[in-house]
Amino acid sequence: MTFQSQFVPLSIEELPALAVRCKDDGWRFVQMLAVAVEDGVNLVYSFMKDGVLVNHEIASVKPEDHVPSITDTFLAAFVFENEAHDLFGVQIDNIAIDFGGHFYAVSQTSPMTVISPAQKEAREKARKLPPAKAAKEAKAAKEGSEAKAQDGEDAELEAKLAAMDPEKAAKVRAAMAAKAAKAEGKEA
Repeated sequence: MTFQSQFVPLSIEELPALAVRCKDDGWRFVQMLAVAVEDGVNLVYSFMKDGVLVNHEIASVKPEDHVPSITDTFLAAFVFENEAHDLFGVQIDNIAIDFGGHFYAVSQTSPMTVISPAQKEAREKARKLPPAKAAKEAKAAKEGSEAKAQDGEDAELEAKLAAMDPEKAAKVRAAMAAKAAKAEGKEA
């Protein structure tokens, strides 16, 4: 007898129908495995028949997602479903034998999904970095375009002053300098 194994993607909505179909076709429920991943918890439901193991994977289950129980079809799943709830924080609805969060006596909720404070800080920093960098680049680009516009206006003004009588140009420059000094005095 040759052993074969395969992984098949599955959605939360497809789970109840899959369980019924497997039961009707003579498949045996083997296990449900929960794995903490970066963006939630992956659930792997394994069924076996005639040396073939098929693993159906629901990827990235979030704490707010509700997963239907398959204990109405495979009662043995209650152990795995209670474990996924207590250790990983997965919300599983209508478990036939539901321990209500007391299957394991643990001191914290979802202990298998806990990350260290340093890991949490690093993840938050990594999430914030791209938007902050983009905002900084946008600000620099805006300031650059404003500076270019100001430089263009200054060059145009200097060209006009160069064409004027030197005494008049000196008076205009002095008036502009006084205005700029007055503006700086109000800002400070």
